[in-house]
Amino acid sequence: MAEPFLIGESMVAGYGKGPAILHECTISVDPGEIAVIVGPNGAGKSTAMKAMFGMLTMHQGRVLLGGDDITALSPQDRVARGMGFVPQVNNIFTSLTVEENLEMGAFIRRDDISATLEQVYELFPVLRDKRHQAAGELSGGQRQQVAVGRALMTEPKVLMLDEPTAGVSPIVMDELFDRIIEVARTGIPILMVEQNARQALAIADKGYVLVQGRNAHTGTGKALLADPEVRQSFLGG
Repeated sequence: MAEPFLIGESMVAGYGKGPAILHECTISVDPGEIAVIVGPNGAGKSTAMKAMFGMLTMHQGRVLLGGDDITALSPQDRVARGMGFVPQVNNIFTSLTVEENLEMGAFIRRDDISATLEQVYELFPVLRDKRHQAAGELSGGQRQQVAVGRALMTEPKVLMLDEPTAGVSPIVMDELFDRIIEVARTGIPILMVEQNARQALAIADKGYVLVQGRNAHTGTGKALLADPEVRQSFLGG
């Protein structure tokens, strides 16, 4: 079996000198795959993603990207290695136009970004229509498209999304999930933390249910949706 493209292995991690929030937690994603992390509030979902992106203290465990140990690298160095990360909040520059936001995403590149910009506009047609508009004037769903598009401008090898559908309507959520599937079809592995567990598992190749910072259930999205214990405990029956 091939090694996962990105793996956070046996992670014990927390914020600063505080207590560990993750306990021997393992999360991985393969090329072209959508992996989702779900679980109750306070389960450590976003913490797991931030640990993999180098944003907090790892007490034990390691993070591998394409087989290389990147545990000691800063988030900036991880971006240079091919990790794209979209945080849940403060993920766009509201005073800049849509196009300026996307161009900011390509800050580490020294080549011509026009082809990538065109790909983002094909993926998110509404952004082409609003490219000269201030991002702060957009709806919540459109802002999320800007945030994801900006991450794609770095030409990432893996894309990490922290609750991409937080605060948007069900219709917008479905549309965002459709776009996320399209990104995965281009071969970019996607790791996503999501509150809307049922809908996220429905599009996931692989799912992780975390409880109190530990792996409680792991399986395909379909298998987890069908698991009576998972349904009862986390999906409302």
